[in-house]
Amino acid sequence: MLRSVRDDDLPVMRRWRNHPRVRAASFATHEIAPAEHLRWWQATRADPGRCVLIYDHHGVSAGVVTYADLASGAASWGFYLDLEGLEGSGDLLRAWIGLEKAAIAHAFGPLGQTALRGEVLADNAPVRLLHQRFGFAEVSSYQRDVDGVPRDVVAIELRKGQA
Repeated sequence: MLRSVRDDDLPVMRRWRNHPRVRAASFATHEIAPAEHLRWWQATRADPGRCVLIYDHHGVSAGVVTYADLASGAASWGFYLDLEGLEGSGDLLRAWIGLEKAAIAHAFGPLGQTALRGEVLADNAPVRLLHQRFGFAEVSSYQRDVDGVPRDVVAIELRKGQA
């Protein structure tokens, strides 16, 4: 379900990331240009503390999972999905659940993490509820500037064995 990123995935990843609803739920909401995306990918690929994978849903590329801070044993993670394609097929919720399951299993399995951490905009209720469904605890909250506007953020954490 999770696989390595291939160079030919990059344009699709950028298109998914630039979907207006994905950008609205992100900490960087501007549209990402090809050159910026390539710089990000080159830096990410060269960093042993980071891992980016493609989520395949029923054999079709459907999302991106990112991990950072791998050396700490308590990685941070994030994800985004092909909203347009999955909504068109009626498979968004199933893919979303499948991605979350796969990302947790990969973090605690092959990546050898003891905890998985993330951050969610406080007003993103669907994502918060999904994380809670998978056992994530909301451990703190704070404000962060997003495009110059203070936004409430919730920090989440899942410990190995709680999943």
